[in-house]
Amino acid sequence: MSGKAPRVFDAETRSDPDFPWLEVDERFSFPDPEDACGSVVAVGGNLSPGMIVSAYTQGIFPWFNEDDPLYWQSPDPRFVITPESFHVPSRLSRVIRQGKFDITADREFERVITWCSAITRDDQDGSWITDDMAEAFIRLHRLGIAHSVEAWKDGHLVGGLYGVQIGAVFFGESMFTRVSDASKTAFAVFADAFFNRMGGALIDSQVYTDHIARFGGMNISRLAYLRKLRDFFGNTDASSLLRPGLWVNF
Repeated sequence: MSGKAPRVFDAETRSDPDFPWLEVDERFSFPDPEDACGSVVAVGGNLSPGMIVSAYTQGIFPWFNEDDPLYWQSPDPRFVITPESFHVPSRLSRVIRQGKFDITADREFERVITWCSAITRDDQDGSWITDDMAEAFIRLHRLGIAHSVEAWKDGHLVGGLYGVQIGAVFFGESMFTRVSDASKTAFAVFADAFFNRMGGALIDSQVYTDHIARFGGMNISRLAYLRKLRDFFGNTDASSLLRPGLWVNF
């Protein structure tokens, strides 16, 4: 197998005191994901705002289990939605027209991430949204970079999703549902607004899921994905692509 072993900053901790804490306008250069042996590009460091923003703009994201070190990953292939591929299944379109759910943005970010963290996957012993991961994204939300979309029914939070927006790219992290169609409706309403009203060019869903495939999600090679990011971001400082403050109204 070709490729380099992942760069190790500190494999024993997710908050190395000797590793610099990067503010949101500070950047770190990760190893090139195309040189990685597998999906793990680097191990360790910390979950400071500047590290996370740096990672996303380079096609990398933090993904690890509770007892793991901090893994920075860039899977191949990458699962994405584009404006051209996006569509809403006809049955769900009827649900949206019927107004079964009220959809909001950035109203209950912390509750959304708490519900998402309660979800476990079949191949994991626990949630990948650890306490320190949740804290990291709450920091990004307070900086106006991480966002949530909520689905409400009769005044109760019944579904939602969260992720990070940098420029024309939304990096989806997780979603949850407590009522059938709640998270699907939240995603459909958000994606339509993102592509058609907010100038969005790509939703990155990281890895394949049946849920997102229904909306036109497709696998592309890591190389193609990285090229898209370079086209979107170019040599622009990521700080100028961040959009703090009011995000979107549905």
